[in-house]
Amino acid sequence: MSNTPIRVAINGYGNLGRGAEKAILASDDLEMVTIFTRREPDSLDTVSGKVASVSDMADYVGQVDVCINCGGSATDLDQQGPETVKLFNTVDSFDNHSHIPDYYATMNKHASAAGHLAVISSGWDPGLFSINRVLSEAILPHGSTYTFWGRGVSQGHSDAIRRIPGVQDAKQYTVPVQSVVDRILAGEQPELETRDKHLRECFVVAEEGADQAAIEEAIVTMPGYFADYDTTVHFISAEELQRDHSAMPHGGRVIRSGETSEGTNQVYSFNLALDANPEFTGAMLVATARACSRMAAAGETGARSVLDIPPALYSPKDGDELRAHFL
Repeated sequence: MSNTPIRVAINGYGNLGRGAEKAILASDDLEMVTIFTRREPDSLDTVSGKVASVSDMADYVGQVDVCINCGGSATDLDQQGPETVKLFNTVDSFDNHSHIPDYYATMNKHASAAGHLAVISSGWDPGLFSINRVLSEAILPHGSTYTFWGRGVSQGHSDAIRRIPGVQDAKQYTVPVQSVVDRILAGEQPELETRDKHLRECFVVAEEGADQAAIEEAIVTMPGYFADYDTTVHFISAEELQRDHSAMPHGGRVIRSGETSEGTNQVYSFNLALDANPEFTGAMLVATARACSRMAAAGETGARSVLDIPPALYSPKDGDELRAHFL
């Protein structure tokens, strides 16, 4: 591996951007170039102190080996991804699963035209969970795969609650049904509906005088978010929410339950327990940026996903060290 640091930039400085910055600064083989922001650069309080306006991004061509796009999938990455890859190799965490094939095609078109490499949909799901779903099914072709998320904060579901009239603030936790997880780990292969796998637990701060019964009814019947789940609503004070629910834990598990021969059960399980979801996702994006830079240096262009990357490229260690200590 080269001793020259890989030069990395970040595009966007929310929770994910802050997590990626911490991971870059903790990596000896990476150099933090700058953080691009749509806000006034002087208004950002960053760890590295390196900030630039997104309007000045073109000035950094030739100074950045890979740019990590930290915008959201709902509104940002559809525009941020194609625009940024015209200037740099890029990595992102696009996580709208049903739209990934279309997003991949778009990024492949723009990256190929620019002669750059774009790695999409890194993180833990999609990302590490995707890799483990592929591996487990390749190893156990006869079986069933199950993905459980949580116990963890769902930012999208929390935001949906906060939009209900009378709600001042809220946090929502996705909680796996442990009895079902235990059955699968024991080798069962049940057919499960949405409601069977996860619970929704909501902690809500209501505005003074708000109708709490109406708020609860609006939550538990909300289509696409809560109507298909067993949902519990707790009304608490703003002080309790800040004290007990200010962190952003998450995680989950991929389980493949299958047979290698009749009556011979095998269970493949991959588990994550995260104190800070954005920091872990940022760390995975940074490892992916390392791989992206190496692949681009070898002449690769177009779009890739985490499924297309050899594991050794994520690591700062060279092949000899990996073979000596990780095989």
